[in-house]
Amino acid sequence: MTSDAVTTEARATTATAATATATATTVAAVPRWAERTVRLIPWLGLPVCLWRLPIGFGFLMGLDMPRSDQPLWVTVPYVAALSLLSEAFALLCLVLVRPWGEVVPAGLPLFRSLRGRRVPPAAVVVPMTVAGLGLSLLTLDWLLCTFGLLGFQGVGFTGAGWALLGQVTSGLFCLWGPLVLTATYAYHRRRRAR
Repeated sequence: MTSDAVTTEARATTATAATATATATTVAAVPRWAERTVRLIPWLGLPVCLWRLPIGFGFLMGLDMPRSDQPLWVTVPYVAALSLLSEAFALLCLVLVRPWGEVVPAGLPLFRSLRGRRVPPAAVVVPMTVAGLGLSLLTLDWLLCTFGLLGFQGVGFTGAGWALLGQVTSGLFCLWGPLVLTATYAYHRRRRAR
């Protein structure tokens, strides 16, 4: 190696270390309530993910509807994938409170040219706001159907216990949208202040 190559490598290492130090301090600025909110989101989605798994196997969990005529090799992977994707998105919400939501991680295997660069706030705020608004529509639908408002009706249940279980699990899931929006707002305010 030439001395120029060693100097360039040393500068790159110093820049990466400086970025890591700067990144580590960004987490301290996260409000405690925002951190707790984002940690709560995967837990709110988990009950409905577990509740829907038996439906993939043909057990309707008290839903008053005909059984699907789809074979298990279609319904089981579909329901499992839907549950896994739900939880993956819930965990992705950590971008709102973690350093990798503000600076591209140095260990990222793809996009080497982006390593250590600041993430534009809009790259996080816009998709999270769209997702939060979409999930909030589910909240509105849940409220209208569960309480029979404005003539809306949800799927019926075969018993009061099944209805309570279905409404509570889906109700917890429907808190997700408003929580994503509030955490996104906190992220936006924190990034705007810097």
